[in-house]
Amino acid sequence: MITATQARSGKSHRDENFPVASRLIRARHRGPILAFYGFVRAADDVADHPALTPDEKLALLDRLDDALTGRGPADPEAEPLRRALAERGLPPRHALDLLEAFRLDARKTRYADWSDLMGYCALSAMPVGRFVLDVHGEDPQATWPLSDPLCAALQIINHLQDCGKDYRSLDRIYLPLDSLAAHGAGVEALGAERASPALRACLLDLTERTERLLEASAPFSDRIADIGLSLEVAAIHRLAVTLNEGLKRRDPLSERVHLGKAGFALIALSAAAGCLARRAIRRLPAGLSAGRA
Repeated sequence: MITATQARSGKSHRDENFPVASRLIRARHRGPILAFYGFVRAADDVADHPALTPDEKLALLDRLDDALTGRGPADPEAEPLRRALAERGLPPRHALDLLEAFRLDARKTRYADWSDLMGYCALSAMPVGRFVLDVHGEDPQATWPLSDPLCAALQIINHLQDCGKDYRSLDRIYLPLDSLAAHGAGVEALGAERASPALRACLLDLTERTERLLEASAPFSDRIADIGLSLEVAAIHRLAVTLNEGLKRRDPLSERVHLGKAGFALIALSAAAGCLARRAIRRLPAGLSAGRA
């Protein structure tokens, strides 16, 4: 059986839809975040590997788990994160939650309803935001409840963008089966060249649910103490809103629903500037701030 390193897809943090440890993040925090990303990317590549059986995937994920926690031999995909966690005195729980999500990917290909999908996002997406917040020393009580819906929304946007590819290459469907059925769409509709009206109706319904997650997370960037992370989260949120709106208008089976580099940069910079302006206004004396409002 191949190793986790041999299963790597070659994808890096620069290939993601959303910023990962951008230059807005303080240099001392970027290392642990990139180590976390590298570990997660390796595990994700194992779970998505087309030539591995479910049992082989589970065995490789267990090896990564053992290497990270010290229960087994070292692994080059786990060692950077293991060292980063030790240096910061952080537990491995968020990375271990993600391994559970990838174990689900290895053995589960369908999700019954929205609640089932949210359960998956609680393992596959929410721990990412929580880890980044922990690295920055942010208050979990103030930030986790706002981070979780944003991370879930980012995950679902990726699912919607890749719904056809996931079905064709992995026979994996993240769209809730009850949503497909409610709109009269069968799973085979995901294998078509273009989305049927029934599938488009289902996708629209899911973008509207995702929009509610984004609305719930709208105050998130303003609750973050670290200015660099606050600006990055503002940019990510605006990018997510833009992509979700694009999914309402475009067909992910026949159209690329992604942002070009120029559009990505413009939207991110605009959102970061708006966040910076709000922070500046909050620092004004009460009377002057009220006068400007």
